Amino acid sequence: MATKIRLARGGSKKRPHYAIVASDSRMPRDGRFLEKLGTYNPLLPKDSEDRIKMDMERVQHWLDKGAQPTDRIARFLEAAGVREKATRANMKKAAPGKKAQDRAKEKAAKAENASEAAE
Repeated sequence: MATKIRLARGGSKKRPHYAIVASDSRMPRDGRFLEKLGTYNPLLPKDSEDRIKMDMERVQHWLDKGAQPTDRIARFLEAAGVREKATRANMKKAAPGKKAQDRAKEKAAKAENASEAAE
C-alpha cells in the first residue's frame, strides 16, 4: 500500500482548514484516511503557534514506514527540522517571455536614443 502524508480540506467556501493525514494514495483528497496527524489553518498569521500543529512522533512513525509527504507537508517538515531542506527546481514562472523581453529591450533602446538626442 502506497501511503502519503497529505492535506485533507475542510471548512467552508473561502474559509479553508486542513487536516494533516496519513492516507492510502488511491483514496480521494477528502476521503478515507488512516490517521489524523495534525491541522493546518492558512487563515492564521504566519508567526502564529496554531497555524500548523503536528504530532511529530506519529509523523515520524509514518515516515519510517515509508509514507511519502506531499510538497506542502515536506515544507512543513523542513521548517520543523524533521527533514533536511531539499533542492527544488526554480521554475522561473514569473519571468517574462521572449517577446516581452524583446519589447523591453526595444523600449530601453528608444529611451536611450531619445535621451542622447535631447542632450
